[in-house]
Amino acid sequence: MTVFARPFPIRTAVLAAAMLAAATGFARAEDKASAPAAEPPACAAPDDVTRLMNPLARTGRKLAAGEPVKIVAIGSSSTAGAGASAPDKAYPAQLAVELETRFPAQPITVVNRGVNGEEAREMVARLDAGVLSERPDLILWQVGANAVLRDTAIPAVRSDILEGLRRMKASGADVVLIDPQFAPKVLAKKEADAMVDLLASTAKAQNVDLFRRFAVMRHWRQVARIPFEVFISPDELHMNDWSYGCLAKLLAGAIAEAATRITMTARAR
Repeated sequence: MTVFARPFPIRTAVLAAAMLAAATGFARAEDKASAPAAEPPACAAPDDVTRLMNPLARTGRKLAAGEPVKIVAIGSSSTAGAGASAPDKAYPAQLAVELETRFPAQPITVVNRGVNGEEAREMVARLDAGVLSERPDLILWQVGANAVLRDTAIPAVRSDILEGLRRMKASGADVVLIDPQFAPKVLAKKEADAMVDLLASTAKAQNVDLFRRFAVMRHWRQVARIPFEVFISPDELHMNDWSYGCLAKLLAGAIAEAATRITMTARAR
């Protein structure tokens, strides 16, 4: 008589497969947890991109005299800190930290006057109450991105920026313009390059400084080959903690160099 072996029960087979899958999943999770975290990319950009063309005379005099320095940052969401994990990760807060590191004995205050969604005209409208009333030594004006996103006519933006610069310069403060971010949603708009060019030509004609954020971030993507997801939030527009921190570090270096340029030149002479 032939004896046939009893087939493996289906329920038992399913249970065994589930246990194997679970064990494999746990092993992978354990491997992932034990794997070292990816190192953040180096925060860098060429000197010819980050350098401010004009010395920051008023800021430099205050630093040389050991007097308090007040900086006011005005702008829209990328000044307010959209995309950052917390308010202290926005670039103005990080800039204060970087400047304190560079000038530990110097009282330096950075005031954040960023408001989400604003364009140049709205910023100019609140300039007296929100910025000039603070009697700043240095004004950082981030502008242009929302006009690009909303297809606002370039001539209208230029007129508003000129009015803002006129009033900022009349206050005696040093002024640094900051151009739009190099981000997918900005790059998708046809006037992105035109806005960058407008701010560059306006800064030169008005003899104020320009921090070339667009070129800095383009360097990260096209030269350093850093993926967008490393320095842009999932909304494909705003910066994130790493890029705000790096922007603050590079801007602090540019401010420090431009503010001490006259002093260093005088000592050399």
